[in-house]
Amino acid sequence: MSIYTIERGRAEKRAAVAAWLHGLDLVQPETRERLITAWTTAWTSSTHAAIEDFPYSPMAPDFRLAQHVNEVTRTGLALAQRAEAEWGEKVDPEIFVPILILHDVDKPLLYVRQGGKVEYTPLYRELPHGVAGAMLVRELGFPDPVVATVATHASNAPFHGSTLEAYLLHYADFFATDRALMRAGTEPFYQKHWR
Repeated sequence: MSIYTIERGRAEKRAAVAAWLHGLDLVQPETRERLITAWTTAWTSSTHAAIEDFPYSPMAPDFRLAQHVNEVTRTGLALAQRAEAEWGEKVDPEIFVPILILHDVDKPLLYVRQGGKVEYTPLYRELPHGVAGAMLVRELGFPDPVVATVATHASNAPFHGSTLEAYLLHYADFFATDRALMRAGTEPFYQKHWR
């Protein structure tokens, strides 16, 4: 079973990805092109006809992944500004922006819409969320901190990164996730009691 095939994609697909993703203007042109290729690869390797079809999660079936990715990117950038203003800690946009944009790049491969519901693909049962994304990101030549953070950002990962970028992604992701879950009438993570 092939998880994905690196695909630059047709011009119209690349243009659709470029028009969707927030933050592409914050990175170098080469990084921008790799970000577009990563999402074009995920899209082309999935069963989804359009970006708007990418499901975010079975826990919030009507919420779109496209909206989540941009919410996380905007929130993460705002948190990075606060970290610099409050703590004097600055992120490298060539590392942090790709982390934000790519953290859920494997979700088009993990979820499908069937009969009005979001279902898991066979890949979901083979690799934990983040792993296929990290493989793709690595193959496209992103730096190790991007690969490692994509691989370990999920709530059920056995451990999480200790970098400022991983920390900021965590809070940006869960801020956006909890809002999506509340809109769906699902218990948000902040209300779960871990035992």
